[in-house]
Amino acid sequence: MTSEFGAGLGTVVAAIAELTGCPFTKCSAKPVSGGSIHRAWHIADDRRHFFVKTNEVAAAPMFEAEARGLQALAAAGVVRTPTFITQGQTPSQSFLVLEYLDLAALDRTSGAQLGTALAQLHRVTGDSFGWTGDNFIGATPQHNAPHPSWPHFFAECRLRPQLQFALQNGMDRTLVAKGHAVAERIGGLFIDYQPVASLLHGDLWSGNAAQSGDSEGVIFDPACYYGDRETDIAMAELFGGFPTSFHAAYRAAWPLDSGYETRKPLYNLYHILNHFNLFGSAYLGQAQRMIERLLAELKR
Repeated sequence: MTSEFGAGLGTVVAAIAELTGCPFTKCSAKPVSGGSIHRAWHIADDRRHFFVKTNEVAAAPMFEAEARGLQALAAAGVVRTPTFITQGQTPSQSFLVLEYLDLAALDRTSGAQLGTALAQLHRVTGDSFGWTGDNFIGATPQHNAPHPSWPHFFAECRLRPQLQFALQNGMDRTLVAKGHAVAERIGGLFIDYQPVASLLHGDLWSGNAAQSGDSEGVIFDPACYYGDRETDIAMAELFGGFPTSFHAAYRAAWPLDSGYETRKPLYNLYHILNHFNLFGSAYLGQAQRMIERLLAELKR
């Protein structure tokens, strides 16, 4: 096995066999493309298939957070996710093992099914905004200290940390200050709207959704917390890629508030700031336009 996979992955395969209590026979591993943070593999033998992510030992908290999110989504019982199998570490790597699903892009039918399922997921609610522990949005730490006020939570646990990272990553101080002014005045966007604390996927772009081989919508790579359901919808619209049937089915199941379009730039500013912090200045102009638009709205 070591000669076939290399010492690192061979050790991971052995650890999976030990943790699941079922040794592999004639095991093969094929790299899976698509991720930008972890390495991914389709590991299989004559009986079983697994989707495995690997990274450095220091990445173990990311895998632990992802496992908790997947388990929470699965426990809701309304939307399909890859089943969590196990996660662990070897002396040189951390790894996460999930059910292997043969995935394809969402089509009209599976998109509609997923839109309806997402509305059902959002009806699963918590007592406060936040989560039981911190997790990650991409590779960025995401703070989830629970709070009864959604505007306070979003300002303090979402916008301000990203703005601080942005300052450290070279964003102009004046623009960062304007971003903090948005956070300071955020309550002005919630005068007539009080969201419930919905269970969220948290990172719902089209790369984290697909259809399974039996044409059922699937979501994965979550950054779960309890928050305004509009944040998931805004993220789904930010980069596109979801079929129109997804959006139509969601709105048919649970119509959005009339002020959604005004709040959408606020929610997507969080992700654009995160992209600036992860990938650089290509997202600077978009962040600036969002901040200026929000300030103009909040000064009315």
